[in-house]
Amino acid sequence: MAEIKLACEVIKQVEDICEKHGNKPGELINILHECQGLHGYLPEPMQRIIARKLGIPAAQVYGVVTFYSFFTMTPKGRHPISVCLGTACYVRGSEKLLEEIKRVLGIDVGETTPDGKFSLDCLRCVGACGLAPVMMIGEKVYGRMEPQDIRKVLEEFAD
Repeated sequence: MAEIKLACEVIKQVEDICEKHGNKPGELINILHECQGLHGYLPEPMQRIIARKLGIPAAQVYGVVTFYSFFTMTPKGRHPISVCLGTACYVRGSEKLLEEIKRVLGIDVGETTPDGKFSLDCLRCVGACGLAPVMMIGEKVYGRMEPQDIRKVLEEFAD
């Protein structure tokens, strides 16, 4: 794996986020959430800074990052796609949506397109079961999706 180095500006921002939360270990999840929002993911060097600022072992930070599926240690695309595989969505065909997205983008779950535009993940429930099957791109929810709708939705993100 390539070594990741953080810019001085990012280090300062992470330290500021920790200080804003009083450098309290009990604020770890909030700090991780905010830092991931800042950088898009939580690389190991960032986790070490957080651990140092909170006075806790880096292994504890790593344990939280790897336990909660919301957190990621790998960079995501500018437009992260999440396909719901919860019961209602699965029964209504979300697996077919997932297969079509993989085919159209040429990537698998957990991967990012070579241009860094899209990344693909699955999740268990968006909380929009009445709109099943559902997918999200960023924070936008797309409901009652059919495989033939995928190309049109992705075209909305033409840069």
